[in-house]
Formats: sequence, C-alpha cells, structure tokens
Amino acid sequence: MLRISMLGSGFIGRFYADSIQGLRSKDKIVSVYSRREETTKKFATDYSCKHWTTNMEESIAHPEVDLVCIALPNNLHEEAVRLCCKHKKAVMTTKPLGRNAAEAKRMLDMVESAGIFNGYLEDLVYTPKSLKAIESVKNGAIGRVLWAKSRETHPGPHSDWFWDIEQAGGGCILDLGCHCVELNRSYIGKDIKPVEVMCWADTQVKPIDAEDHAIALVKYENGAIGQFEVSWTFRGGLDLRDEVMGTEGTIWINSFLRTGFEMFTTGKGGDYIAEKAESNSGWLFPVGDELNELGYNHMFNDMFNALEKGVSPKETFYDGYVVNAVLDAAYKSAKTKLWEPVQLADWRGREGVTKDSHLIEFDADHYLVKEEMTHYGAKKLILKNKKTGKIIERVIE
Repeated sequence: MLRISMLGSGFIGRFYADSIQGLRSKDKIVSVYSRREETTKKFATDYSCKHWTTNMEESIAHPEVDLVCIALPNNLHEEAVRLCCKHKKAVMTTKPLGRNAAEAKRMLDMVESAGIFNGYLEDLVYTPKSLKAIESVKNGAIGRVLWAKSRETHPGPHSDWFWDIEQAGGGCILDLGCHCVELNRSYIGKDIKPVEVMCWADTQVKPIDAEDHAIALVKYENGAIGQFEVSWTFRGGLDLRDEVMGTEGTIWINSFLRTGFEMFTTGKGGDYIAEKAESNSGWLFPVGDELNELGYNHMFNDMFNALEKGVSPKETFYDGYVVNAVLDAAYKSAKTKLWEPVQLADWRGREGVTKDSHLIEFDADHYLVKEEMTHYGAKKLILKNKKTGKIIERVIE
C-alpha cells in the first residue's frame, strides 16, 4: 500500500483521488493540503483522510506519507517539488510540469539531485485507446510515422487561476497543448528530437491576457510532423481527437465527445453528464467510465507499480521538461510568425537522426510511386525512372 499526500483539493485533486483510492483498493490518501480550510476539510471528509492542513510542508513532511501528488496551480509546482526534495519524498505532479522550460528544468534538476522518484501525470497518453494505438505504432502496424495530430478543445477550464496568466503561465497552449505534444511524441518516438515550431495563437473570445485558441506544427529531426489544435472557445463539450498517419496505415481516435454513447434528456434528472459538458439537456454524449477513459487508472497504475519496483514510470519530469521546451518555442513563434527552434539544454534521445528515405524500390530502373487495383480488375502501377525522373504507368491485366 502507498500512503499519499494530496496537494490540492479542487477539481483535478478530486479526479485523482477517485482513481487513486478506487483503482487498486489498497492505496490511501493519508494527508491533504489546500490553501482554503473549508475545502481542505471537505476533501478530508469525503475521502476519509485523517490528516488535513493548510500548511504545504506539513503535509509533505507527514511521517506516514510515502508519495506526494501535486494537484496545484502551475505557479505552486516548483515550491512543492522543492519541499519534496527537502524531505526526500517521492513526487508526481499534474501537467504541465512548469510554466516554462526554465522552471521545468529546475524541478527536473532538483528531483534528480535528490535522487527521488518523479512521475509526470500526463493522463492522455494512458487512455485505453492511446495505449493500444501507441503499442500498434511501436509494433509497426502503420509503418513509418509521417504525421501525428492531436486536438483538445472545450469551453474553458474550471478554476479561476487558469485564467490568470501569472499563476497559469499561459493560456490554452500550456493547458491543453502539453497533452497534445506528449501524445504526438509518443507516436513519433520520444527519442526523436523536436527541432522547431510554427504556431498561430490568438485571444478570440475570452477577456483574458493569454491565448484562448492556437494551432501549431512541430517539426521532428526524422522529418515527421506533429500538429496540435487547442482551444478554450469550442462550444459543445470536451473534444479529444488524435490522428496518426504512417507509410503503411492510419489511426483515428475519438476519445471523448463522440464515444458511441448518446443520450437525449430534458434535464430534469441530474446535473452532471460528463466533463466539460455545457448542458444537462438535449442530445448529450456521456462517458461510461470517465476515470478510465481519460487515462487516470492506467496512469496511476504505472506510477505506483514503478515506484514499488524502484524503476522510472513511463512519464517522468524529463518528459515534462521536453514538453515545456516545445511549448516555449510555440509561444515565441506565435509572436515572431517564424519557425522557432526548440531549445533543449538537456537532450537524452537519439542524436543526428536523418530523414528516412521516401524512395521505394520497384526494380533496377524504377521507384514505385503508387500501386492500385482499378474498378475494372486491372492493377495499375505508377513508376518513376531513377535516371530521367520520368513518371510512367503500367497496367497489368
């Protein structure tokens, strides 16, 4: 059994607690910290947590705590990590790791210098659909990955601090783009270096200082492209979609908005239907098991098993640092309107990866451009002459 300190008693802290105490039926939140006494006490009551406090260090240093879970606003992550290192407590933190790459790098250096377990709680790479798709890609089901696209849009986050650029560090790019970048890295290969970013961002609807909509392209060293679309202005609920295109196949994933579960209701029976749902009436799209579909169960299972085995989980602070570096480049590109390099002071993946050859041998004289079966039963080949470059077609009856 792992005994956990939960830092934060709000929306994400409760999502985490529901999964933590329900997944393995043996792990227990023994201490909770929050800045407001009333919400801290309510959390402690709801989750049968015997110790609560409004002093962060007191919760982290509690003698029964094995592992600290950070579910706090972005500007409080670094101080929480510093205290975990001070008291030598294993730590896992919600996304994003930092408000920028410099902050993330300081946290990475701290936990590695302290020699403590560190986990990056990027739940969307742990959804059942994502796990299956990532494994299929690793096994070569779609060949060489050329393009990975991830979209997360909804009407905006739940808590006030998200809308404050000083506390949050950014808008929807930081809040949602962190998910998308790590998903795309998982498909393209986390050992492949992201090299530059082109991003458009704007504040289209919300009266805030940060961006509420953005689209970006991330170029990788092997020639693959990652793309993300994020918005706090989308109406209709939470839209989570991924597309991965390879030389031998394509994957489409719709994780949340259209799940195959549809309901019509007048709204008289209840208030909560699904996360970010904008209405409780009309045609709605419930989710059978939100904790599982959003990846929390598999994520904590990986974290807890890794900690007990003394190994690193799938997602660590280093992954959070790389994501922050990519997003820093996106923010800079949105201002300069140029491709901006990803600045990685610490790169631990493959070096000098070249773009994979796109040339497919057909015979000694030709490359294969395309092969298809026609509606009249003949096979058609489109070929390119290696020497002259001339494109020809052959029809095989």
